[in-house]
Amino acid sequence: MAHATDLILSSSSRLLTLYSPPPLQNAHQLPLPPGSLVSAIAADSSDNTQTLFPFLDSDATAPTRLLLLLLKRVVSGVQPTGSIHLGNYLGAIKNWVTLQDTYETLFFIVDLHAITLPYDVQELRKATRDTAALYLACGVDISKASVFVQSHVRAHVELMWLLSSSTPIGWLQKMTQFKEKSRKEGGENASVSLLTYPVLMAADILLYKSDFVPVGEDQKQHLELARDLAQRVNNLYGGRKWKKLGGRGGSIFKIPEPLIPQVGARVMSLTDGLSKMSKSAPSDQSRINLLDSKDLIADKIKRCKTDSFAGLEFDNAERPECNNLLSVYQIVSGKTKEEVMEECKDTSWGTFKPLLADAVIEHLSPIQVRYEEITAEAAYLDKVLSEGADRATEIAESTIHNLKQAMGFYL
Repeated sequence: MAHATDLILSSSSRLLTLYSPPPLQNAHQLPLPPGSLVSAIAADSSDNTQTLFPFLDSDATAPTRLLLLLLKRVVSGVQPTGSIHLGNYLGAIKNWVTLQDTYETLFFIVDLHAITLPYDVQELRKATRDTAALYLACGVDISKASVFVQSHVRAHVELMWLLSSSTPIGWLQKMTQFKEKSRKEGGENASVSLLTYPVLMAADILLYKSDFVPVGEDQKQHLELARDLAQRVNNLYGGRKWKKLGGRGGSIFKIPEPLIPQVGARVMSLTDGLSKMSKSAPSDQSRINLLDSKDLIADKIKRCKTDSFAGLEFDNAERPECNNLLSVYQIVSGKTKEEVMEECKDTSWGTFKPLLADAVIEHLSPIQVRYEEITAEAAYLDKVLSEGADRATEIAESTIHNLKQAMGFYL
């Protein structure tokens, strides 16, 4: 098929990087040298790639099959509510740009998650398109990654419902974010979707047979739920029980692993170094949005919360704002932690804030220019999202078929 061929061609130049994953904690290197993998796959007469990659032509060549078996898959997404801010970018999207050079990647706009809390109906469509445009402006490359809107792949909702039948309600009631958000919504006034959206998040991950999921420290609980659900469903319906129903047997779902960046995974608020930078924070002063003007960025950094200690330093528990701002500076400037420590150890806040503002502005400027170019071409963005959804649907339908078969549905 044409799309599969495009994927192979665009990925062929990345084979050399497969053995040098980016500097991420828990990043799994392939256990065998290339020669061993080639030999193993060449000697394998079974059609494993056809099962793993249903979109692939049955007569695909050995190099094609080898490439697809080598590529591990990563999926991730961001909600289209509010503006994408520096925390979203440094904690997620910037890392995606690195991951797409090493893995097969699918990045989507999670619009179904955006409706779990009250939202502006008029803004949802625009925010969805804007978020997609920012993905591309930040460097997500459609020759390497599939970009699509979550609701455009209906299998997300279908898998959520199938998983819900195997999800103990007690698991969901223990979720930290449900407790916090339902309390804000007034307890009984909270929507059912606020309780069940972790199941949708699990579906987002498991639907695409994901090997790895980029997560921040605060999102580990959701990934653990996805892993627990995958294991539960595998035990309930997989193995010999699935084989008796005509399936291949074995595990229905892969058990995904986390990828946690060493820096930038948790960018904190400008007004409180102990709180994560968030779209839902009442004050816009607490965050730097990717589309903020130069003057607004400089003003927000000028007014951000600091402390009265002399000099600047990383990793002092009594100075959370200092650690946060230095970490941001480290990433946007491209310097090492050691270089920043040496540069800033004797620096005052009055000197450092303009330095940080200039570095942030310089880093975001090309993103803002590219965003304007992309949003000026509506047809181009529509095409990108349509093709991304088609690619995602090919993978998703295979997963849904396997699970429904294993659960005993008449197909």
